[in-house]
Amino acid sequence: MDFDALSTPDDGIVRDGAAFEAYRRPAALIDSDHPAIVSYAARMAGEGSDREKALRLYYAVRDGLRYDPYNTPMKREAYRASTTLAAGHGYCINKAGVMAAVCRAAGIPARVGYADVRNHMTTKRLAELMGCDTFYYHGYTDVWLDGRWVKATPAFNKELTERFGLKPLEWDAVGDSIYHPFDLSGRRHMEYLAYRGTFADVPFDEIRAAFRHYYPRLSREQEALPLGGKLGGDFGAEGAREANDK
Repeated sequence: MDFDALSTPDDGIVRDGAAFEAYRRPAALIDSDHPAIVSYAARMAGEGSDREKALRLYYAVRDGLRYDPYNTPMKREAYRASTTLAAGHGYCINKAGVMAAVCRAAGIPARVGYADVRNHMTTKRLAELMGCDTFYYHGYTDVWLDGRWVKATPAFNKELTERFGLKPLEWDAVGDSIYHPFDLSGRRHMEYLAYRGTFADVPFDEIRAAFRHYYPRLSREQEALPLGGKLGGDFGAEGAREANDK
């Protein structure tokens, strides 16, 4: 597969050809009908408009699930929203899937989208494992509110951003929530390079193949992990230590 040819400046391409109704229904990995997802969505969304519910769900997923780029095995089951919720941690792809799942469970259409971003603030260990500072297939969630798609990116929990010296990524459910270009000290943070399309479900096979292509070392280690296995490491502690050294 020519992965470079799949990148585009357009953020609205529907790569899987899904019809709108697919964004309301459960999917294999965005398992919005799983009892744990249904219960969590009901508890966190509360009452009110779709916008009010989506806001509560965003902050619940952002801060209730710890961002951890190391310890998600490259196994299909590990990318299931209910699995990520049970683990209590994930990275952008997993957490975007959880956000889509809980939105659907609350009756709000949602889908997942992907972008290539250059992260100027990643840790040395993660950069070494990846072999670069570009995050291919960075995940976000498109939420259908007031008749249009609005981006939500619940990846970095607030505690993590504080340790890195970053601005927490807020959302008002009106404008898009995408990463800040600079940190609190004015240093370059996140740079959006291209988009990879939107999907009704997490395109696990494509992402696994892309990671094998772009991140051979990291991919080998994550594919060798069993479910529940860990590469170890504390991304937040690494970031805090390196931020203090600068």
